Amino acid sequence: MMRRPLLTSAVLLVACSPKETPKPATEAVPPPGPAVVSVTSGFSHPESALWDADQQVWFVSNINGNPSAKDGNGFIARLTRGGAVDSLHFVQGGRDGVTLNGPKGLAIVWDTLWVADIDAVRGFDRKTGALVANVNLGKQAKFLNDVAAGPDGTVYITDTGILFDDKGQMVHPGPDRIFALKGRKVSVVAEGAWLGGPNGITWDSAGGHFIVVPYTGTAILAWNPGQAKVDTLGSGPGGQDGVEVVGGDILVTSWADSSVFVLAAGGNRRVASGINSPADIGVDRARGLLAIPQLLEDRVQFWRLK
Repeated sequence: MMRRPLLTSAVLLVACSPKETPKPATEAVPPPGPAVVSVTSGFSHPESALWDADQQVWFVSNINGNPSAKDGNGFIARLTRGGAVDSLHFVQGGRDGVTLNGPKGLAIVWDTLWVADIDAVRGFDRKTGALVANVNLGKQAKFLNDVAAGPDGTVYITDTGILFDDKGQMVHPGPDRIFALKGRKVSVVAEGAWLGGPNGITWDSAGGHFIVVPYTGTAILAWNPGQAKVDTLGSGPGGQDGVEVVGGDILVTSWADSSVFVLAAGGNRRVASGINSPADIGVDRARGLLAIPQLLEDRVQFWRLK
């Protein structure tokens, strides 16, 4: 008889205790997608952007006029880590004995900043801007466009084979070529219509080959000097310009649809769209930042990739 009240009390205690409200399942928050973080204006036909990780600065080449004209007024700007202009005319055509007409693609090999300049490849000290090399290709070259360094320091330069008249109209007489600059000697290492007006070029260390994107064609190529076989990695919408490899992704710009896209077998994925005249991109891999020169807008957009 003495246990019944205790049992009843226990039952009442359990019945009256507050019930725990189940917590809703936590939904996974997707990582933020690519987005513009800043825009720097005040350029003059900016064609190529390049990140110097050692100095923590950006370089931007400026054509400043007709891209085929030997007018002597091209320049290279230097920007801070945050994208602000540090020295608009870090290298200036017509100053300190420098010839710079329509500078386009940029590459760094050791302490030399190389730039393609219509029919010449010029080298500058990346810290001071002083001229260190002038390699003229003369009649061999029509429209030197992008520059990339190979794993041994050899510099490779695309020749898109196009010309612009005084009204800005483009013709494509060819030949389409890729040159190699080793020391101060230049040689033709690829030639033919299969290059499709080669524009952007970059070394893909994971793939062990160069990636070449065409301006007048659509086939994006994996290429190595001296190899007879050229692999087609995919295709773009046309008017391809810049190319970079970031974390296994191949990023390409296209004038045809004003975009930056990632090449993919199941269909290319756009990273950025609505970007008029996207030229030769640069990337700061450590911060996941992409610099997109807009040649006809005289500005550079900086995008966070992730």
